[in-house]
Amino acid sequence: MRRSIATVSAAVLGLALITPGAAQAGPHALAPSAPGSDLSPADQASLAAGVGIAPKAPYGAKPKGPNPYLAEVADPAKVDFSGWANYLKTQAKSKAAARDKQTKALKAAAAPKPAVVVDEDELPGTSGGNDVPVNAQRVTGYGTGANQFSNIRILGSLDNEVVGTPTVAPAPEDNGSIPLAGPTGIGIGTQNGAVITSQIGDGPHGRQTGDGSNDFDFYKLTAPAGKVLTLSTATPTGPLDTVLQLFKPDGTLVAVNDDFSGVDSRIVHRVTTTGDYYLAVAAYGGLPADPFDSGSGGGIGDTSPPSEGPYTLTLTSGGVDEDFYAIKLRPGDVLGGAVTGSATFLTVYDTLPREVHGSRQDASSIYPMDSPLPGGGNAVTDHVATQAGWHYIGVAGGSGAYQVKVEAYRPVLQGAKPQQTLYLDFDGARVNTGVFGGTGNSDLSPLAAFLTRWGLTRADEDELIDRVVAGVTENIKNDLVASGLNPKFKVKIANSKDNADTFGKANVSRVVVGGTIDESGVDTIGIAQSIDPGNFETEETALVLLDVLSSPAGSTPASLNTYLTGDSDRLAFVAQGLANVISHEAGHFFGDFHTDNRDALPNLMDAGGTGFATLFGVGPDGVGGTADDLDVDFGDSTFLPAEGFVGTEDTLGRIVFGLTS
Repeated sequence: MRRSIATVSAAVLGLALITPGAAQAGPHALAPSAPGSDLSPADQASLAAGVGIAPKAPYGAKPKGPNPYLAEVADPAKVDFSGWANYLKTQAKSKAAARDKQTKALKAAAAPKPAVVVDEDELPGTSGGNDVPVNAQRVTGYGTGANQFSNIRILGSLDNEVVGTPTVAPAPEDNGSIPLAGPTGIGIGTQNGAVITSQIGDGPHGRQTGDGSNDFDFYKLTAPAGKVLTLSTATPTGPLDTVLQLFKPDGTLVAVNDDFSGVDSRIVHRVTTTGDYYLAVAAYGGLPADPFDSGSGGGIGDTSPPSEGPYTLTLTSGGVDEDFYAIKLRPGDVLGGAVTGSATFLTVYDTLPREVHGSRQDASSIYPMDSPLPGGGNAVTDHVATQAGWHYIGVAGGSGAYQVKVEAYRPVLQGAKPQQTLYLDFDGARVNTGVFGGTGNSDLSPLAAFLTRWGLTRADEDELIDRVVAGVTENIKNDLVASGLNPKFKVKIANSKDNADTFGKANVSRVVVGGTIDESGVDTIGIAQSIDPGNFETEETALVLLDVLSSPAGSTPASLNTYLTGDSDRLAFVAQGLANVISHEAGHFFGDFHTDNRDALPNLMDAGGTGFATLFGVGPDGVGGTADDLDVDFGDSTFLPAEGFVGTEDTLGRIVFGLTS
């Protein structure tokens, strides 16, 4: 069925094309050291930019360690973020096909087939007609109500400004910093593009030709407000694995990318203020600690052959076509989208409108098997609507024809009995940790085995459990009720001290609180079975392991003991920290991704790393269990840059409609 859709005016913003991985840093900024950190300034800068420093798995191979999208890892320096993104992408199509087969009945009932086809009404070869939400093409009749269609295929085309790319000679070495940056000619006269062929490793800081601290190549370009910078590398020969960073003249990092296509990199950045920009080409594992110092690298490491070699850099500054489509959603609608064809970026804006989930990747293999949301695209996104009204699907990042699947579903528990139960198991359990990348059936030690490591005794166990349960109840029940978003919100919090073990029964998910890395075979603090927007799989497991959380003070920022002093209420702080970590892991299988632990908004979905103190609720005095401790909640925060999504994640809103009756 085809429908002709008219374009009507809506309201406000445009598509912010900030490449995933981007992190904001102040002028000349270096990443702060975490307690116990022995990382070099260059390694700290890489992690702050959202770029890993761990050895990278071959493209498409499964990296070592637990999946960081699902895990609360103690040390992000050990995580191969790019390797995991690449692995999830290679698994996405087969996992999406398996999910489609398993959820066939749900899809048939909730998303009628065949899909309604929506043709873009912007004239072929043109742009500007639907480039911002205010001008989005409205898809009337879309929705999850009676006599509506909730499954569409959008057929459109991205028609960008044609920009010439003359060959420009590379600047001589040393061009490894902002003051030494080589010219591109972009922004001078009428030149808006360039192709430059050069090499990493041939300068005074390369491994083969210099001191080995790392060779960087910086390039200067000028762009007017409103244009889009598209900056990409190609490495057809040699072992070079590139990373791109885009800086303002004062050293502020505005965008970064690793592994856009294979090991080649690409930044797409909309210019908001006319001026100069500086692009750095570097090798994975070796970014500059200071963009004003060409010798500030920390060394590439012991990779053989070293990540050095030739590259071709293509740079353009021009008009880029972006297409928006407006659809009406009800509170609780669970939206999924996947784009194929030329487009490489897919995003969702809410009713404000603000960007709530922009993606240049397909991480849909992280959804559980019962999820009906689409996957298997160049980019996949999802959203749980909290307000009724127009929402916006944005497409960008390519040139030519594309197709977007857009599907919406109602929460699976809507009108169902019994309600969702979250069971907290403190008694130890036998768990098949193979689903988390562990060793298989494992016996995990109970909470009681760890009490003395926090300076507590057996006599404190019951009160500790009571306080933990109260904290989880506040985080996952009371706060969500108080939000008023879903009057039908309902969840039961049960625990092994006060309730029979009901795991294995309908609509019971659990968090096992106990065990160690050695017992489980999973090198993490906590890990969930999936990320499940809409809570379609209502019977999942998460682990909160206790060996790192109870390790000696100062050994790691991930230990609760690091924040305990003689002024602390130990029982209160341990309970608070455990409740927050438990809520974090439950947040994953109820639909949340990680949020940025470096922004100013404490969030229960904040990743660990340097952010453990915030996740635990440590206040400004740096001591846990004191009067200034934080009440960390679910709410609005930016996505974790290292995981490749952009926008503001409403971690409360993504949960509140999946837990309902």
